[in-house]
Amino acid sequence: MRCHGLQCGFCTPGMLITARALLDRNPDPDEQTIREAISGQICRCTGYTTIVRSIQWAAAHQTVKAQS
Repeated sequence: MRCHGLQCGFCTPGMLITARALLDRNPDPDEQTIREAISGQICRCTGYTTIVRSIQWAAAHQTVKAQS
């Protein structure tokens, strides 16, 4: 939500599950890794940039939370 990664909501469940699986495997993915991970998901609304930013934000904030 903070990075405006959601639009119509059609792709949201798949993106969330894909992002969680990626972050479980790689807690600090780079942009290319994120794009490869979500490449199987179709989104007609965002152009993927905001989704990538959202996953980067989640990665940064899960690390902070884990260190607390």
